[in-house]
Amino acid sequence: MKELFARAGLLACTLLCTTVLLAQNVPSPPSEQQQPSPPPAQAQPSQEPQQQQPPPAGDSRNQPGDTVQVPAQQGTEPSRQEGDVFVFRKEVEEVQLHATVVDDRHRLVTDLARNDFAVFENGSPQKITSFRREDIPVSIGIVIDNSGSMRDKRPAVNQAAINLVKASNPNDEVFIVNFNDEYYLDQDFTADVKKLQEGLEKIDSRGGTALYDAVVASADHLKKNSRLDKRVILVVTDGEDNASRESLEQSIRRLEDENGPTVYTIGILGDEHQKRARRALQAIADRTGGVAFFPKDLREVDAISREVAHDIRNQYTIGYKPDVAKTEGGYRTVKVEAKAPGHGKLFVRTRTGYYAGQERASSQGGK
Repeated sequence: MKELFARAGLLACTLLCTTVLLAQNVPSPPSEQQQPSPPPAQAQPSQEPQQQQPPPAGDSRNQPGDTVQVPAQQGTEPSRQEGDVFVFRKEVEEVQLHATVVDDRHRLVTDLARNDFAVFENGSPQKITSFRREDIPVSIGIVIDNSGSMRDKRPAVNQAAINLVKASNPNDEVFIVNFNDEYYLDQDFTADVKKLQEGLEKIDSRGGTALYDAVVASADHLKKNSRLDKRVILVVTDGEDNASRESLEQSIRRLEDENGPTVYTIGILGDEHQKRARRALQAIADRTGGVAFFPKDLREVDAISREVAHDIRNQYTIGYKPDVAKTEGGYRTVKVEAKAPGHGKLFVRTRTGYYAGQERASSQGGK
């Protein structure tokens, strides 16, 4: 019997020891301080693009002046680095007009305010969204007739072109196109007067006059390669187009793309019978917001070139967002009116219309 109790006591002792050991290996519930933190919420994609930071000093990957490519997002353009600052530009549906205002005595009026202007597109009033009156840099194409009949006129015309550059904004960029029955880019964008002079002196006066082709090619060069939004073409010729593949209407259609150039024309015609040439130069200038000049004497060309420079530097830049989205395309007529106390009747000169959406489509497909 004693042996039986001894075995029972040994078994109970073994069970007790086993229970104690098991209790030590079971983890106790964590205290409030030991509770694990909930997993961080997943970051939601930002609705606004993040501003890019400039690289640290010594990092050669992205230096000031480089273009930085970032994934494009809907409604935005790639960011660009300007100096040490990255700027992200949004696409805007704004139409920009460059307008000259004169009074009834043809004097420039340069002291008007935003509220003095009214803008109409297809006859419907538009809300002006931006406005400024300052001398902003311009991209200029100087397009000069190099046909045989211009041989004796070129020295005076070349000097007038150089004087226009000297009277312009020092931050302008200018290129030179000489044309006869073909057109030649004899000097690409520069502000160097010496290089422009050399481009003007590349004279090979012969052949016909492919005026329309030269103007259209110059407008395309501005659209695809200009770094500035304000664009101007100055055309100097002494005769009627007789060699272009483009017709007059086709060439004007190309000039009326969104943000197309303002065209100033100088027709050294002299012959009263050149009515077609006069009408063509007048139409190109009128439809793009420029001016057509018809000097009676070659010596007047220099004064005209300075007048063009003065006109360019004293314009208003007016922006508006069309009621009808530009993505719908089509031709839009444009009219700008100005009224201000103490000024009497005012006349506003700007482009007469534009083909919506053509600037963006062309620039995306042309580069």
